Amino acid sequence: MTVDATLIYALEEKARWIRIRILKMLARAGSGHTGGSLSAVEIITALYFYKMRIRPQEPLWEGRDRFVLSKGHACPALYAAMALAGYFPEEELMTLRQLDSRLQGHPDMRTLPGVDFSTGSLGQGLSVANGMALAARLDDKDLRVYVLLGDGEIQEGQVWEAAMAASHYRIDNLCAILDFNQLQIDGRVSEVMSILPVGEKWRSFGWEVMEVDGHDFSQLLPALDRAEEVKGRPSLIIAHTVKGKGVSFMENQARYHGIAPTEEELKRALQELGE
Repeated sequence: MTVDATLIYALEEKARWIRIRILKMLARAGSGHTGGSLSAVEIITALYFYKMRIRPQEPLWEGRDRFVLSKGHACPALYAAMALAGYFPEEELMTLRQLDSRLQGHPDMRTLPGVDFSTGSLGQGLSVANGMALAARLDDKDLRVYVLLGDGEIQEGQVWEAAMAASHYRIDNLCAILDFNQLQIDGRVSEVMSILPVGEKWRSFGWEVMEVDGHDFSQLLPALDRAEEVKGRPSLIIAHTVKGKGVSFMENQARYHGIAPTEEELKRALQELGE
């Protein structure tokens, strides 16, 4: 599949807009998760502005596709995409992590319409997505469920129980995406608790597996389209990404997993992003 260059450019500009807002939000809050938010930008952009059927002005529309941000700490990327899509005003982004804000440090479905499930306790999102996808099948609803997993997160045993269940029940309206940036809070995933070989493991559990550059829309979009065509089994897209992507001094630095940029770092980062 050849992806239209105009579409790619439009998505790249949206991704740049989202990165800038992530950094501004986190700097204003003074806390939060920078690295994993930046690594997930193209994935979330592709979902919200290319693939998913959504109605931002009608966030509880029954026919919408569902999205579960299993790595809930990356919610700044989700919030920025939602604001850009029109779920709420852009100005609200600057309330991230403030008391009484709808934009808490992990997404809360009770307070923010458009969030399909509250996440933050790692390892649970795939189980939730399984339930959503099975419910849609039982209710004869033509919708798809997408779940974004972190690579450190899939060290959790519950993920593999859910992976086994999804294959057993042939949940083919489910697509999981792995943000494979190879770093977690304590360092390299391969050193903390290796998950390799990732693709072979998921294939052995009965999944359709694709691997792409998670920052390249010309690879991401065809993979999402291919996942929609797979029948009789769930799909996993392994998105090879860079933690802190887009900001040179943050890229591949585990220390930016859970800290916000300082004012000086924000200025440098925004210059790099052309703000």
